[in-house]
Amino acid sequence: MPHLNLEYSDNLRDLNVDTLLLRLNHALVSSGQFADEADIKSRAQAFSQFRVGTSPSERAFAHVRLAILSGRSSEVKTQLSDSLLNVLRDAIPEQAGLDIQLCVEVLDIDREPYAKARILPTQA
Repeated sequence: MPHLNLEYSDNLRDLNVDTLLLRLNHALVSSGQFADEADIKSRAQAFSQFRVGTSPSERAFAHVRLAILSGRSSEVKTQLSDSLLNVLRDAIPEQAGLDIQLCVEVLDIDREPYAKARILPTQA
């Protein structure tokens, strides 16, 4: 925990997804909300088939969905959302002729039914 999903349109030119995921993970570590950096799991998916609105103009998007265990205040969730949005703004520059929408949502996962196991590598 947490789980971070980045969905984005594949027309975001020159987007370095690995670097972006690392920067998003660093923002989560810096928040002080997560005890172990290894608990942060992030992944990305590009979409080649998408539509933003109804206009024929070229548009793009990047959407971060952060799922965290329930119990954090609205203020903490807002801080997390703001910090992740700032990373997106910095990593995805303006592109001529492209209307880009960036957004972040923070979702709660019920603590009681959530289960997790970690399998560490054995020593050779």
